[in-house]
Order: sequence, then C-alpha cells, then structure tokens
Amino acid sequence: MFDAPAGMARIDAIVVPTARPSRYLRHVFRLADALRCPLVVLCSGKWTSAGKVRADAPPGADLIAVDFNEHAAARLPTLETSTVLPKKLRRHADTAAKRNYALALARIAGWERIAFLDDDIEVGAPDDLRRAAGLLDRFDAAGLSIGGFPDNSVVCHAYRAVGGHQETFVGGGALVVETVRDVAFFPNIYNEDWFYLLTEQGLRPLAVTGQVKQAPYDPFRTTSRARAEEMGDVLAEGVFWLLDEGRSLAEADLRHWSAFLVRRRRFIESILARLPHARVDDDERRRMEESLRAARGRLALISPDLCVEYLDKWRADGKVWREFVELLPTGKPVGYALRYLATPDRRGTRAGRQYPPTKR
Repeated sequence: MFDAPAGMARIDAIVVPTARPSRYLRHVFRLADALRCPLVVLCSGKWTSAGKVRADAPPGADLIAVDFNEHAAARLPTLETSTVLPKKLRRHADTAAKRNYALALARIAGWERIAFLDDDIEVGAPDDLRRAAGLLDRFDAAGLSIGGFPDNSVVCHAYRAVGGHQETFVGGGALVVETVRDVAFFPNIYNEDWFYLLTEQGLRPLAVTGQVKQAPYDPFRTTSRARAEEMGDVLAEGVFWLLDEGRSLAEADLRHWSAFLVRRRRFIESILARLPHARVDDDERRRMEESLRAARGRLALISPDLCVEYLDKWRADGKVWREFVELLPTGKPVGYALRYLATPDRRGTRAGRQYPPTKR
C-alpha cells in the first residue's frame, strides 16, 4: 500500500479505454507500476483484445483487461441519451460507455479515486496524478492540463488554423475522479466529459494540476470526425455560452437554442471565409474545408426542439444512473465486480444499443 505524501493521495486504479494495438499502452503500464495500482484496460475494435493486452503486459503487471461489449456490461442501465438522437447525429463510439462501466466497477471494488487516461496521453510525472487525487477531498474531479497537440474538436482546430484564439479544456482524456459521493455519468456524445462535470447549477467543483502530453493526430483526416462531433459540440458550446453569461441551465429553452444555432452556423461560415488566408498547404486547406462543410451539414439537422429534448433526457438519465449506482454492492473483489456487471439485471435491464462496437 502506498502512503501518499502530504497534499497527495493514492490512485486506486488507472482506466484506459482503447481500440488501438497494445503497444500504445507501454507508457501506461510503466505509470501504473510507478503508482502501484491496478491498470484497467477496456478493449474494443479489430486492433485489440483483452488477450492481446495480457500477452504484451510486462511480467507481474497488475492488469485487468476486459473485452468491452454489451455482454461484459450487461448490468448497466440503458440510457435515453444513447437513443434519443436521429441515427445521423449519434456518436458511434463506446468511450462514454467504457467510462461508465469503469465507474460502476470502481464502486463495487471500493476504489475511491480513479484516473481516466486516453491511450494517446502521456503523463510526465506520476506524482501529478497523486496530487490530483489529493485534491478530491475539496473538489469533485481534478483534471491535468493537456499539453502537446491541442485537444479540440475539428471545428475548433480549424478556427485556430485561421488565427482564432482557441483554448483547451481539461477532460476525460486525463481526469481523476472521486467515486463515493460522485454519481455522475458520461452520456454517449462528443464532449461527454463536459456533461459528466455539469449540473443544473453549472460546472461541479473542478481542480487543475500537473500536465500531460497529447500525441498528435490529424483532425481533418476524414470528414466523419466532424460529422460525429457536431451534435456534442453544439450542445456543450450552447450550454457553456449560457454559463459564461452568468445564466443557468434552466434557460436553455427553445429561444436560447434558436439563437445559438444561428450563432453556430455563422461561426462555421466565418472560418470558411477566412480559410483562404490560413497558413497551411493546399491539401490541408482542402481537407479543412471538407470537414467544415461536413460539420455545417450536420448542423442543419439539429433543431432547437432536439436540443431541449436531449437535455431533458440527460436529466432523466442522471436519475436512472444515480438509482443504479446506489444499489450496487460495494467492497467486493474485482472478480466479483466483473461477474456482477456481466450479469443481466433480473428485471431484464440491458445495455443494448448503448454500446456500439467501435473506438476507444
């Protein structure tokens, strides 16, 4: 058992959702060893599996590798935020579902402080995670500042490329959370980490400490990324526009969303208008334009009514998730927890469509 120095606390587990080959986990294996905590790897997609991760793990690694699918997570409740959107506006990824699974696993296993890390994030100093855990007595979550390649949506990357001032926000890629008093969930949508941190009153108490490095990626490689992000970008940006003006989530009504959707379209079109002057080569400019047009196309499918309905479902799902979490057994061995979550509820509740078989 690690006795944390003053201002620090133990990390009970590191959780990594992944769809990549296990070589991408080398850093996090070393990190878990340094922190003396279990590493939970949730695998899906054609490039990885629990068996491959176990085979590539260092000798003696404290590893919990799970092939993540609806059978492994049969106990989790179906959430309406996973089904309310039209098919073209849904996010076909399982990142949020994996994080919800990890929250339930931690609750059963008695892990009070867990660290979510993406498989393309590198932590420079293990003590940064311990410091983040130490802040959870006063805050509901602690994020690590993300350096390296900026972690933004496609539209925001394009905005930066044309000279716009674009900040980054700490999120699920490097986030330490408390699991005992915290019963929030991750909805299956882009910016799910923003919604995890959101309440009716605004953002929950959040600390920022330390720094991690985001590996570079090409946000404009395919237009599908922009399409998949647009609904979540609209909802998150629209909500935080309200909060930045000192208003409450209760004011996210039809009038608000009608105004915001106009604002969003003008924002995308302003980036397109400035694109000819961006300091990028012709090929990247073409790909940026295609991605922006794809985002604008998805935006045209989003209505004020749909935004209001989504937030209503998010509120309802919060109650469903809280009821589910409060009925979970606690203080059990990890093996018990894995079997429990893989066993359908006696009432027939299943995760079903909540878990598309893709992505990390």
